[in-house]
Amino acid sequence: MKFASVCHNGVNHAVLVDGGSVIPLRGIAEIGPQTPGDLLRDPPLDDKCRLDISDVIFRPVVPGPAKVICVGLNYREHIAECEQATPAYPVFFSKFASSLIGPYDDITLPPETHRLDYEAELAVVIGKECRRVSAREASGYVAGYTVANDITMRDFQFRTHQWMAGKAWDRSTPLGPFLVTPDEVGDPQKLEIRLMVDGDVRQESSTGLMIYSVAELISILSEFTSLSAGDVILTGTPSGVGDRRTPPAYLQDGATVSVEISGIGRIENRVRNEFPVRRTTVETV
Repeated sequence: MKFASVCHNGVNHAVLVDGGSVIPLRGIAEIGPQTPGDLLRDPPLDDKCRLDISDVIFRPVVPGPAKVICVGLNYREHIAECEQATPAYPVFFSKFASSLIGPYDDITLPPETHRLDYEAELAVVIGKECRRVSAREASGYVAGYTVANDITMRDFQFRTHQWMAGKAWDRSTPLGPFLVTPDEVGDPQKLEIRLMVDGDVRQESSTGLMIYSVAELISILSEFTSLSAGDVILTGTPSGVGDRRTPPAYLQDGATVSVEISGIGRIENRVRNEFPVRRTTVETV
């Protein structure tokens, strides 16, 4: 099954996606803590309020997660392009709920950065609270999977050895469009992932090339923190980021960037300056 968080006529709904229409979940405004995996297996559908999919606005698939945990350096080819050593332990960092935007919203290009970069990623949504679970048990705690673009301000990322300043900008990280349940996805380590900028393929890989699998990441994270329903984990990006191309290829105002993952979905976002660019007019006599 596929679920989404949408807005229709100013009202937010968690919905089941059914072909070209969506069916609201009765009394539930969004995917997240109030929609644990057990509920999604038998959702309370309000079939009388079926909506055409073209009439709704897609929000971040989990609009208000308590935690957004991201993984860096989780594909060997990306490690090689970054000229880094393979980590003996996953590289974790965090974003905030305010960083998230919908799957078709504009990505904000703030005036402070000149190195706006893209990162295609598989995202995992936790379905129920877990702590100290084994990798073997981890799949039982997944509500579903979705698509993310870990937009990064590289000039801020490397100001210190901590990455947060480059990763957690407001309205920068698309997430969606669907939460696809594990039974429909199958093996999350057998998915094709691709990113394009203005139709040009920049990243193309497979989640099978992750160093730490989804199950291993959940197990390692749950060793030191409780994971709750609605928490989001971004699992890392493959090679091909703009910062490591020759010459570097950063996202500019007006660019369209898309990420698609087989069996899960596709997001597409336009990059827009946060503030209008002021132009100086020179008068001639």
